[in-house]
Amino acid sequence: MIMLQNLFRTRPRERLGEPLYELAVRQARDPRFYTQLGVADRIDARFELYTLHVLLLVMRLRDEGEGGADTAQLLFDTYVSALDHALRELGVGDISVGKKMRKLGEAMYGRMTAYEPPLRAGDHAALAEGLARNVFERDDPAAGETLAAYALASRARLAAQDFKAVTTAPDWAEIKA
Repeated sequence: MIMLQNLFRTRPRERLGEPLYELAVRQARDPRFYTQLGVADRIDARFELYTLHVLLLVMRLRDEGEGGADTAQLLFDTYVSALDHALRELGVGDISVGKKMRKLGEAMYGRMTAYEPPLRAGDHAALAEGLARNVFERDDPAAGETLAAYALASRARLAAQDFKAVTTAPDWAEIKA
């Protein structure tokens, strides 16, 4: 019986990913993204904002070294698990979940691969181009400029915080058009 209890018990270390994910989601759900920046209030656009915010936290955590990298992995794993859960809540059947998760995983990896270099380099133009294409579904990089400025400012503000502060109260940039 004790073995079964241990099997299904959530370990404290694993739980760290959940509050970090909630912090990213809470910020990504801020109504100003939709009302002031013009992000469409659709599931695909919300996915884009969730991915951007998770990436910003993952990058900051990884900058902390090995302990931060472990925490970043817990956050990433929680995000993937939340995507799986969301698909199931939307009524996607067990047979289709794998295919849809693979597609979402590829999209998530593609976004992170596209956004991380310009975020690290402070390349506003490249980041704006990627955000315009993925978040706003437009070929005009100008569509992503305000969100790119927000993301770069958030990156800088998160970098200025110590590790504990980032994991409990990330200092996101102000959302303004």
